[in-house]
Amino acid sequence: MLARQRQALILERVREDGAVRVADLVRILGVSDMTVRRDLEVLHDQGLLEKVHGGATAVPGSALFEPGFAAKSTLQQAEKDAIAAAAATLVEPGTAIGVSAGTTTYTIARALVDIPGLTVVTNSIPVADALHAAGRRDQTIILTGGVRTPSDALVGPFAVAALRSVHLDLVFMGVHGMDVRSGFTTPNLLEAETNRALIEAGRRLVVTADHTKWGVIGISSIARLDEADVVITDVGLEPGARAELEAHVQELVVVEPRGAG
Repeated sequence: MLARQRQALILERVREDGAVRVADLVRILGVSDMTVRRDLEVLHDQGLLEKVHGGATAVPGSALFEPGFAAKSTLQQAEKDAIAAAAATLVEPGTAIGVSAGTTTYTIARALVDIPGLTVVTNSIPVADALHAAGRRDQTIILTGGVRTPSDALVGPFAVAALRSVHLDLVFMGVHGMDVRSGFTTPNLLEAETNRALIEAGRRLVVTADHTKWGVIGISSIARLDEADVVITDVGLEPGARAELEAHVQELVVVEPRGAG
């Protein structure tokens, strides 16, 4: 395996897991400890990862970093639960709902299982699994095709084509980051295109993002802040950021996680 191929594989592991260990890379790549450390040094010098003792991690705040679904699912769970509960109150029985990929939207999906008569269109494998596992005969779950990302989203031309053929009452969108200048963003170019198609399919857009997403900028913009009909976030959002959102979005909902304060 060429050095460039090894380094591409290392970056892919960092994108999926957030970190890698030298010992694991030696086993996976079948090369020496010294070779792995040289590769990490090259990638570190290029600013693509950060060397740490025994391995490497993603560069904090990198616009290209996309942690895997499992890694993200452990973060801000109380905030996600509160956001999901607020999101579910916006859904009327018997409506058509779009749900993007992400761990916050996965939590919303779990809250939707009690609402009768829904048709849910999603490009998220975990979202589709959560709704399917509930076994409701009065709910229809439609999963787009596409290429699978580290966050278990299905993206690309197949997903976009499927989304352009549907019409939805409400779309729930999870995002990697939000910023006044860059809007709602993602670290995955194909996911941005797919999310835009999902937004276009819906009459109303609800963006769900906990306070840690403010100021984070992914490489690709999905939508401007003022394109959101509703943004649901939590009380951890600092006052200045709250004021910025209130000035741009049509409605800002701020929830308090259980046990907060």
